[in-house]
Amino acid sequence: MKNILVIGATGQIGSELTLELRKRYGDDNVIAGYIPSAMPKGELKASGPSAIADVTDRQSIEVVARQFKVDTIYNLAALLSVVAESRPAMAWKIGIDGLWNVLEVAREYGCAVFTPSSIGSFGDTTPHVNTPQDTTQRPRTMYGVTKVTTELLSDYYFTKYGVDTRSVRFPGIISNVTPPGGGTTDYAVDIFYSAVRGEKFICPLKEGTYMDMMYMPDAIHAAISLMEADPERLVHRNAFNITSMSFSPEIIYAAIKKHMPDFVMEYKIDPLKQAIADSWPDSLDDSCARREWDWKPLYNLETMTVDMLEKLKAKLNK
Repeated sequence: MKNILVIGATGQIGSELTLELRKRYGDDNVIAGYIPSAMPKGELKASGPSAIADVTDRQSIEVVARQFKVDTIYNLAALLSVVAESRPAMAWKIGIDGLWNVLEVAREYGCAVFTPSSIGSFGDTTPHVNTPQDTTQRPRTMYGVTKVTTELLSDYYFTKYGVDTRSVRFPGIISNVTPPGGGTTDYAVDIFYSAVRGEKFICPLKEGTYMDMMYMPDAIHAAISLMEADPERLVHRNAFNITSMSFSPEIIYAAIKKHMPDFVMEYKIDPLKQAIADSWPDSLDDSCARREWDWKPLYNLETMTVDMLEKLKAKLNK
């Protein structure tokens, strides 16, 4: 990777990924791609170049690829699970029509492409415990449908045209920097904010709802490590199971309460979020990622909890 375009650079993952890539590859070599309604601000804007890169407008991506001699594209444009259910046509337009535009530009300009998939690519008929790398994928949400299609389309461009496509299936991602934006796993971020603010947390998922999760530094580490990996070792490409922890609401609540004894949580189930969560795996088998590109998470629930609370207390002046 020499000249990198991050599409969706102002989003939850993109904002932190762009800054980390600039640290590693140089500020001038990483372009923050954005849409006009979500322009870069602060350090993201000041630390390096930015340009309009709208996945629904192929020409805008092509202009950036040509101008900056881009050789690697991180395509993070997508609607998250709950939002996608309320706007299925837009979810498809951004997730699939947008990916087609990115892949066509990559084919023409010789770019490698990272487009994340998700645990949402699985469904009710998938084994839920220690979900295998290769297994049934029959999701019943538009978000899941687009993620499965993302995996297949990316594989197609690799086998048909030789485009260097790579992907991971992200679990829920927990960040202390950028707030989440409409995902089923958002509760695992919101619960920390409530704890630090001294508020009661209203949990939208029922007790015993296990889902795979990951701290943002590990998500960034995974995205970069996979794109830096030796292509000769990669068998699966699109997309690797990755995980670092699996927990239910009562388990993360207990982890926080250990450090904040007065913290209180109550349940008020959101039927849509619960239905989506119930269709997703409880835990993933990420042995292929560990074997093919040496994936290994740096955080577990306890170390993440300590870091999240510390960072949010400083952020919120608590």
